[in-house]
Amino acid sequence: MDKGARSSRGRTRGEGPTGAHDADSSPAIELERLTKQAQVVAADNLSLSVPQGEVFGLVGPNGAGKTTTLKMICGLLAPTAGRITVNGIDVAREPEAAQGFIGYLADFFSLYDELKVWEYLDYFAHAYKMPPETIPGRIDYAIRTLGLETKRDAFIAGLSRGMKQRLGIARAILHDPRVLILDEPAVGLDPKSRTEFKGLIKDLHRQGKTVFITSHLLADLEEICTWVAIIERGRLLRVGRIDQVIREAAPGRRVRFKISTPGFPLAEWMAARPWVTDVMPEATGVSVAFGGGETELAALVRALAMTDAGVYAVEEVVETLERVVSRLSAGEVM
Repeated sequence: MDKGARSSRGRTRGEGPTGAHDADSSPAIELERLTKQAQVVAADNLSLSVPQGEVFGLVGPNGAGKTTTLKMICGLLAPTAGRITVNGIDVAREPEAAQGFIGYLADFFSLYDELKVWEYLDYFAHAYKMPPETIPGRIDYAIRTLGLETKRDAFIAGLSRGMKQRLGIARAILHDPRVLILDEPAVGLDPKSRTEFKGLIKDLHRQGKTVFITSHLLADLEEICTWVAIIERGRLLRVGRIDQVIREAAPGRRVRFKISTPGFPLAEWMAARPWVTDVMPEATGVSVAFGGGETELAALVRALAMTDAGVYAVEEVVETLERVVSRLSAGEVM
């Protein structure tokens, strides 16, 4: 049985595990000065608060400590120091109560090829110790929510990679947890399955679930996440609403110019213009940091159009989460 399978004790959504906690008044996940030391430091005095009902991305390069952090939140690894709470419940002191609020999908999770889809979910429903009378309805809900109706009686061995991933998420939501923790859930999915997966996360967000997710597919996370935390070597580099993090890490306005004339010395020409700095050559032109306003930009475009460069495109360079993470990891953003 997966370590992630824990008892929900039949609680309905919104009930506290002991009656002593008001989950709605607490962050979904709270990390306080979390440290994990093994062969390397996976968490280094990490403090993080995940608000209720958000899609929260945890991103960073390989070895940043993302998976280790997720496992500590789920109670599968013990921190060296620090405190973790889930909906106000201390994971170290009340692990089973905290885990009852969590649906966890590991980057590699157990599937049993000889079982049918509904049998697999039934197995885990009993592993979660759900009340027997609720199990058929919850299985129907999970299958319907993940679009597995046509695969209900199919053997797992015959499922595609995308369908197996859906089944893993169906298992994670089976006991109606408040918090979903997903570790690289889109790895190996084809573009169509990734699009469907993003739609699913947005649906769960609309239902009020908190989704805590890691992925190297940063363009996908930028599309679905409302908050993001960027870590490296267990240390927090940035955290906040995703649009705010991207905006604050932006180096300033950048403009890309594309030309059709081979050999035109565009980089040198741009470097001599007012308001232009940090000229970066590209395959069909340059991108530049531009400190002027719209009037100054219009004048620059007119001047370039009067040359024989053959300018055919002028566009703003939009900052992305991928660019921000790359620059932060390289130490280019302070």
